[in-house]
Amino acid sequence: MMKFKFMIIALAAGLSLGICQAQNNPETIKEDFKPAVTNQPGQEFPQVNSQGYARFRIKAPQSDSIRVSLGLGGQGGTKLSKTAEGFFIGTTAGAMDEGFHYYHLTIDGGVFNDPGAMNYFGSLRWESGIEIPAKDEDFYANKNVAHGNVQQILFPSKSTNSSRRAYVYTPPGYGKDKQRFPVLYLQHGWGEDETAWSNQGRANLIMDNLIAEGKIKPFIIVMTYGMTNETKWGHMKDFKIDGFQTLLTEELIPYIDANFSTIKTSNGRAMAGLSMGGMETHTITLNKPELFGSYALLSGGTFNPAELKDKPKPRLIFISCGSKERPEGVKNAVAALKEAGYNAVSYVSENTGHEFQTWRRSLRELAPLLFK
Repeated sequence: MMKFKFMIIALAAGLSLGICQAQNNPETIKEDFKPAVTNQPGQEFPQVNSQGYARFRIKAPQSDSIRVSLGLGGQGGTKLSKTAEGFFIGTTAGAMDEGFHYYHLTIDGGVFNDPGAMNYFGSLRWESGIEIPAKDEDFYANKNVAHGNVQQILFPSKSTNSSRRAYVYTPPGYGKDKQRFPVLYLQHGWGEDETAWSNQGRANLIMDNLIAEGKIKPFIIVMTYGMTNETKWGHMKDFKIDGFQTLLTEELIPYIDANFSTIKTSNGRAMAGLSMGGMETHTITLNKPELFGSYALLSGGTFNPAELKDKPKPRLIFISCGSKERPEGVKNAVAALKEAGYNAVSYVSENTGHEFQTWRRSLRELAPLLFK
């Protein structure tokens, strides 16, 4: 649990960095702002420029104060100034990190979403989202390649006495013959749900592009709700894995194997997760090592040789984080695992913190290593 605590500390530090960094390194803001790609159709604001600054404009003539809070949990803030026409407008104090960010508006003390932006589930609610263009965004771009499908499934869960939802990515060509595919069970982070990896993470586009480039063996991805939202922020130590472990291992996996063309062995099955989903992955793979052949923690702690001793040996252990998190911990953990004879790989996303650009890049690096 202490390993995961380091990630939480890194989260709080990383969220405000992109907003504040220009205060220490002043620069001239280029006036080449364009509407963000995450805007609702026809909406001019919010806007981003080539340097990564974000500009917001809200019409609220009867309001007195508007602040934009960016990041998971709404850390940091940009205070908007009111014009004579009743618009509130403002620009972030510094360039944002590349990639996706949650945000919301605080208007006269109340929390609201930006009517110009699309919404994404994070921080226990549907938050506004903004995409800051990245130099390497081509790997998750929507290209003219063969695309797989992301479908919603509902599966029965006796343990929760309910019908549960998952999203399943199947690669291009799935179902055209009798081919069976390996499966990655991919978990979201705290405050998010099963929509996160497709919407915020663009996992399906990352997969489509890697497959089109011939860089990976096609596989299925299953994304379900990790039952983490009942655990309040700051009380992660109170989270109990038992309920989700039962749902995943005794209900969802058998349902997927019965209804999809899967490889039903541990070598055909992997588990990965970001942040709290990494903590879940860490615990479940240690408790049920016979089910998974590969493990991946994305800004979600580390493994050590002692806890893996006397358990079935995984084919791959992948551990990653952003360079603004705690990369030395990831690198040291992987070095120890390698010395103990494990096939372990570390990855550090440059110039990112506890955010989806780190995890998009991590999936890009992880996917070619799985199911070789």
